[in-house]
Amino acid sequence: MKQNLIESLRDAQEAEEYLNAALEENDPELFLWALRNVAEAQGGVASLAEKTKLNRESLYRMLSERGNPEFRSLEALLHALGFRLAVAVNR
Repeated sequence: MKQNLIESLRDAQEAEEYLNAALEENDPELFLWALRNVAEAQGGVASLAEKTKLNRESLYRMLSERGNPEFRSLEALLHALGFRLAVAVNR
């Protein structure tokens, strides 16, 4: 089951929809869990550490259940995954 999810998250559009759905739940832990899955699908933490210039330990900590990423770190991670932060009108 998880392997199917990871496979589908290799598609950028699927990953975008998945992350946005997690954000809509307004639960930071759920969003970090979703971000971990997308990170795994996109090559894992080692690959992201290289792209973000953050060390692997910091990334593992940031994506852990108790993670509390700083804005810059979150922005760097999203950018490395091919995404960006955006603001939208609440409807």
